[in-house]
Amino acid sequence: MAQAAFEEIVEDFEFLEDWEDRYRYVIEQGKAMEPLDAALKVPATKVDGCASQVWLHPQIESGVFRFDGESDAMIVNGLIAVLRKLYNDVPVSAVLDVDARGELERLGLNDHLSAQRSNGLRAMIERIRQVAKAA
Repeated sequence: MAQAAFEEIVEDFEFLEDWEDRYRYVIEQGKAMEPLDAALKVPATKVDGCASQVWLHPQIESGVFRFDGESDAMIVNGLIAVLRKLYNDVPVSAVLDVDARGELERLGLNDHLSAQRSNGLRAMIERIRQVAKAA
């Protein structure tokens, strides 16, 4: 079961029939995020495999996983926001149990992203999983 915040996105998507509206929704989610501190946009936080520039800054506090992130592409910023709602506040021990691909399929995103964006999304998920494995 996904986080409650992610379930809200699933419910909102059910009301948005048009994919242009869904794209706008994802972009708005990204615009609502706080920008990542410029000091955190370093090679160590940069995600390789994305068509745009992407930085993820994971944090584990008291056994709970959280991350912030930013991209120079609006749709990717929105995808970061969606992933944050899926992973933030999950016990780090449960991060590897999150079926991100399955949950994102519920949104139909896989069918509506370009191959480059899909690859970038997979790269972000893999980075999150690597951090959890190392914790």
